[in-house]
Amino acid sequence: MPATLPPFDYEAALLACARGERFALRALYERESRWLLGVALRIVRDRERAEDVLHDAFMQVWEHAATYQPALGSARGWIYTVVRHAALKAVRDPGRMQVMDVTELTALSDAQQRDAGAEDDRALDTDSLERCLQRLDESRRACVVHAFVDGYTHEQIAARLNTPLGTVKSWIKRSLASLKECLA
Repeated sequence: MPATLPPFDYEAALLACARGERFALRALYERESRWLLGVALRIVRDRERAEDVLHDAFMQVWEHAATYQPALGSARGWIYTVVRHAALKAVRDPGRMQVMDVTELTALSDAQQRDAGAEDDRALDTDSLERCLQRLDESRRACVVHAFVDGYTHEQIAARLNTPLGTVKSWIKRSLASLKECLA
């Protein structure tokens, strides 16, 4: 049976980033970059742009880690939200996207590729999320997927599903609460 990585303390890593400890950003990048790249790629639909979005988002994580508030959600969720918003911003206004110089993060990507064969606890997370998503009604599941995977706004989801905007917002809010409870 393949070895899994020990649990990762995302909150501690963000707090370390806020204190200016570069190793924490490196650890976050090594742990999450391939999945975060997938999030960005799903939204911008171009690998080169997705890589730029990811690097820009990690710079935002570094610069704004001190703004993370644990009472509002998980640290890992906060990081994914930063990437998702950076990707949506790149799609909405591609001319204003600012790509940061991230030579250190590029070097991290090489280290991550060397370690790509290592198993971690991601399979369990994916299986659990899939199981919990399957428990949702089909319409509600579609709303969540459109919002958090495809990057659609609530208005776009309402139009796509031919459903009132208030209903879509309500479904998403309730579905997220159900997912949180299921994954706890």
